[in-house]
Amino acid sequence: MALEHLRIASRRSQLAMVQTNWVKAELEKAHPGLAISVEAMATQGDKILDVALAKIGDKGLFTKELEAQMLVGRAEIAVHSLKDLPTNLPEGLMLGCITEREDPADALVVNSKNAEYTLETLPEGSVVGTSSLRRLAQLRYHYPHLQFKDVRGNVITRLEKLDSGNYDCLILAAAGLSRLGFGDRIHQSIPGNISLHAVGQGALGIECVCDRPEVMELIQVLNHAPTAARCLAERAFLRVLEGGCQVPIGVNTQIEGDTIQLTGMVASLDGKRLIRDEQAGPIADPEAVGRDLAHKLKDQGAGEILQEIFEQERSQ
Repeated sequence: MALEHLRIASRRSQLAMVQTNWVKAELEKAHPGLAISVEAMATQGDKILDVALAKIGDKGLFTKELEAQMLVGRAEIAVHSLKDLPTNLPEGLMLGCITEREDPADALVVNSKNAEYTLETLPEGSVVGTSSLRRLAQLRYHYPHLQFKDVRGNVITRLEKLDSGNYDCLILAAAGLSRLGFGDRIHQSIPGNISLHAVGQGALGIECVCDRPEVMELIQVLNHAPTAARCLAERAFLRVLEGGCQVPIGVNTQIEGDTIQLTGMVASLDGKRLIRDEQAGPIADPEAVGRDLAHKLKDQGAGEILQEIFEQERSQ
């Protein structure tokens, strides 16, 4: 039976609404006459802004409330930044499609007094703002002379804190800055040899209720097969390592012909240990590539590093 009204669950944050409204507009373009509404709400991650993300949990921090709306029948789909969507979803829900990825790189943003510097030339003791343990661990590994300070809030709030002098620079996702119209604030795109990006970074994931073929039929127009293959490999890698969004796990994925190549990294919080390797395989089975790389890193000690981090978090 054809669906006449599609309800989208979304976070209320400015970036989330920009992303959700883009999805809404694309679906309206593809399906003229379909009524689409947005059900916006705050999630736990949006409400708790004075505590580091790693200290308040990670799995589902920005998604649980949206998933509840679908499970009780108040929404058919939810739009997520894919990097925020846990790799194990609640029973009854599935990842319906993945949109074309924007630039997945991390970006350096500076205030006016540091405009002459790059990440490599920042003076010793410069204060770098980031709320990501993944970015923190990699940057500590490469630049132990810098100081790192947690920063929370939406992108605009973080930029205000930077410009008021609370930080010398910030590390943010290039895709989020561009989507919000702040692409001109990207001072430097950080190369993958310095900071591998988060799993799914730059892509949107559309989650939906299982066994709703009429919903799947509507949203498939937004699925981007190359991005989906890359992100499924990355998510399989993360799933095997049992890592959430708040662990130092980074990735980079490239496609060449029928081959997908995944680079993965696990680091200790102090940045003193960093394990990195690569795995290639057929694009027809991207999840196998992700699983194989995860086991390869586990054999090199990644499991022990992650276990130490989980124990540290439990003891806090």
